[in-house]
Amino acid sequence: MLPTLIRRSGRSPWDDPFDFMRDNWARSVMRGVLEDEGVVGNYPVDIREDADHIYVDAEMPGFKKSEIEVTLENGVLTITASRERKKVDEQTAHLTERRFSRIARAFNLPNSVDESKVDAHLADGVLHLTLNKREEVKPRRIEVK
Repeated sequence: MLPTLIRRSGRSPWDDPFDFMRDNWARSVMRGVLEDEGVVGNYPVDIREDADHIYVDAEMPGFKKSEIEVTLENGVLTITASRERKKVDEQTAHLTERRFSRIARAFNLPNSVDESKVDAHLADGVLHLTLNKREEVKPRRIEVK
């Protein structure tokens, strides 16, 4: 969530000039972040594994399947999502925080991942990836004679 700047009523900007400078700096930075077309946002991801698979769960709220792209190349998993920015009538908008049009993350994967066997599905705003491990790196049980 983006920080909200609160101005206490009855205070002059000259009561504490550092508060005034911090508030104005934060406003200008956030305005630049929100209005910049090239900004790439971030999203939370969980990664876990078992003996046979690596699982990646990435939050993608509000994105459709067609807006999400997953690539796996040279051991790097990249997840990006982008959507058209909706134009907002500035005179009727009270708050517009949903401005990111593109989000992306990239992860280095271990050599044990079989890049040809990846399953991906989107459910309830969460992208679920299952990456299979190569057979030769899976733990093997050795019979003792």
